[in-house]
Amino acid sequence: MNQHLSPVWTHLTQIQPVRGEGIYLFDADGHRYTDFTSGIGVTSTGHCHPNVVAAIQKQAEKLIFGQMNIVIPPTTVALADALTKVMPDGIDTFFFSNSGAEAVEASVKLARQATNKQNVIVFQGSFHGRTAQTMAMTTSKYIYRHQYQPLPAGIFVTPFPYAYYYGWDEEKTTEFCIKQLDLLLHGQTPPDETAAIIIEPVLGEGGYIPTPDGFMQELRKICNENEILLIVDEVQSGFGRTGKFFSFEHAGIVPDIIVMAKGLGSGLPISGIASRKELMDKWETGSHGGTYGGGGPVVSAAALATIQTVQEENLVENAALMGERLIAGLRELQKQYPQIGDVRGRGLMVGVEITVNGIADKILTDAIQKACIKRDLLLLTCGTYGNVIRWIPPLIVTAEQIDKALVVFENALVEVG
Repeated sequence: MNQHLSPVWTHLTQIQPVRGEGIYLFDADGHRYTDFTSGIGVTSTGHCHPNVVAAIQKQAEKLIFGQMNIVIPPTTVALADALTKVMPDGIDTFFFSNSGAEAVEASVKLARQATNKQNVIVFQGSFHGRTAQTMAMTTSKYIYRHQYQPLPAGIFVTPFPYAYYYGWDEEKTTEFCIKQLDLLLHGQTPPDETAAIIIEPVLGEGGYIPTPDGFMQELRKICNENEILLIVDEVQSGFGRTGKFFSFEHAGIVPDIIVMAKGLGSGLPISGIASRKELMDKWETGSHGGTYGGGGPVVSAAALATIQTVQEENLVENAALMGERLIAGLRELQKQYPQIGDVRGRGLMVGVEITVNGIADKILTDAIQKACIKRDLLLLTCGTYGNVIRWIPPLIVTAEQIDKALVVFENALVEVG
């Protein structure tokens, strides 16, 4: 069936959907699947939201492509204007590209040129992409960099405040990780060589672990004191996913550079970075770009419609409320099923860590996932040990749909024992 597709892709299922609507996918026989993967956090407004579809159709009739180095598509200008209104004060200048990895790479290139420093600090468990530069920045699983060495230099890794892993509370974990970061700055990459620190406000592939607010605040303070740029990778957590428009808002801090993708385009490939104009002005003209990067007319129209829909339909608020319902339901199940070691998350970015006697159990996790798929509920896993089930339903999900998914999940837990 897939004989002409490269085997380098992993496949959660062999489903070949022909239609999507809301939280559902349908195959050619009309069989319906509940998609709580959102295409790994992409279809934030659900599959084929009417507003997004209409915007794409309308734009495609007028202008499909306008190359940014040659012309300036009006939809791209409108998208930048719309984004300015949802950004913190002072974050007002944008660069657009196609994928999350491209946006992360752009953020590093900007940081290096703007500071005249080269090194970048990342966190254990991070996922920032699969290009050569972003592979070097990714530590969530070895497979993402397996046999691709040597990778670009100048990347340094520090512990992430993963309280459940360490067996501590958030306060002790934060204190330890800040001390380790200070040790790194004194022992390996001093501030005068460190361009940026980049962090996911909710660790994604590394296990769906929210960064403690106190840690984010300390990180902002350290960056300020040492003239290091703070880059926040909101590729998976942005655009309402965590119950705030951007996840860093939970901590009340403002990054120097914001990385965006996934939920921005409701399925069309668009990403970007946002920063202050005075920082962007230090980026040498012509030193970065791309043929399709720049927010083409059609993808920009989809992104505009996505932002408008998120605002008009109160999807940020819905993500917060449905996330509370989902986490509460999962914690009720945790009381009955000891294999649920931890339930954590923000908004509709929720992780369930599966352990046996406190030890990560990938085999059991995979069995639970397969039992859910057998019941037409699509869920992904993550975590360095592959033992975290992640819940990423579209932001339009309803209470009834959450409750039905929880029933399926419990039935899967009962089946695998």
